[in-house]
Amino acid sequence: MALQLERLRRALAHAYRNVPLYRRKFDEAGVHPDDCGQLSDLARFPFTTKEDLRGGYPFGMFAVPREQVVRIHASSGTTGRPTVVGYTRNDLDVWADVMARSIRASGGRPGDIVHVAYGYGLFTGGLGAHYGAERLGCTVVPVSGGMTARQVQLITDFRPDIVMVTPSYMLALLDEFEARGLDPRASSLRIGIFGAEPWTERMREEIEDRFDLHAVDVYGLSEVMGPGVANECVESKDGLHVWEDHFYPETVDPLTGELAESGELVLTSLTKEAMPVIRYRTRDLTRLLPGTARPAFRRMEKVTGRTDDLIILRGVNVFPTQIEELVLRTPGLSPHFQLHLTRPGRLDVMTVRVEARPGFAGGPEAGAALRHLVKATVGVSVEVEVVDPETLERSAGKLKRVIDRRIASDN
Repeated sequence: MALQLERLRRALAHAYRNVPLYRRKFDEAGVHPDDCGQLSDLARFPFTTKEDLRGGYPFGMFAVPREQVVRIHASSGTTGRPTVVGYTRNDLDVWADVMARSIRASGGRPGDIVHVAYGYGLFTGGLGAHYGAERLGCTVVPVSGGMTARQVQLITDFRPDIVMVTPSYMLALLDEFEARGLDPRASSLRIGIFGAEPWTERMREEIEDRFDLHAVDVYGLSEVMGPGVANECVESKDGLHVWEDHFYPETVDPLTGELAESGELVLTSLTKEAMPVIRYRTRDLTRLLPGTARPAFRRMEKVTGRTDDLIILRGVNVFPTQIEELVLRTPGLSPHFQLHLTRPGRLDVMTVRVEARPGFAGGPEAGAALRHLVKATVGVSVEVEVVDPETLERSAGKLKRVIDRRIASDN
């Protein structure tokens, strides 16, 4: 805790001195970095939001001269201006260290071959995984996303020990293995490190059973660092240990912003130089718990959803992960599904489009079973459309689960 407090005070002062947004927000809130005498004092400081970062586009959030920024990443910007993040040389070293620590906690060891199928480029996933694996002493295969048939061929030929990829794309790789008549359980893979999107325990069971490997969760976000903020330990698989010597976690009520036992995850960077973030609202929903396999670090539960993924359907709160859990409990249905929202009349309608498993012929019965499960478990009526295998579009990165056509219906 002494190290955390020392680093927190330094981070607050660094942000206040060098980022105009933080100086203004701290002054408006009536707080100063010197007011932080203990870790609990952080709750007195204002939040940072994605809108704040977009407002500083492109380099307004940098706390060092641009010439000291050795790399720039950015979000996709699909809902507005992208959020731009920068790294000093020391920031990249820290990132490689925490990502190496994450791979080690997942069961990786020096000398392992790591197949990186996260996207490379402005997205932080590929390069974050890449440099972390190299820092640990692994051999990296930098495949990036896409070209699913080639991915399977390289896994078969190079015999990697570890795959790092989004869980939804891992399912696409599984399907490609089986389409080519290959037994996924006979592959060389013994560890899968999956992140960049929420996924459920049933998804873990599905992947582990079909591939005979350990499936562990990695957490991160570009605004705070990238992948490697937190990671599950292969010994326990009971939540992600947050590397608190570099990232300080809080949870707050999403509506009031008050500290809460569970709620929206808020993160403060303790060691970032180029772009410190103070109390960044991640929009991810979780709960903080004591450490287990790594007792020095608190755990965060698997992210159950995001505040901006919440669907309010006729007054009922629904998260895509809830539907995923029920899809995987329904015999004959595959994990590939999408939620289509429409408003044909005065009420919203959600249709679950889900693929049948290959060779399964009981689509209507499975659809009826899923409808009943959703109604009984979530408390809302939905439509279910069971489609043939390979019908829904596959994604090389994050799977777009929700297709919202309600605005189009209003026009």
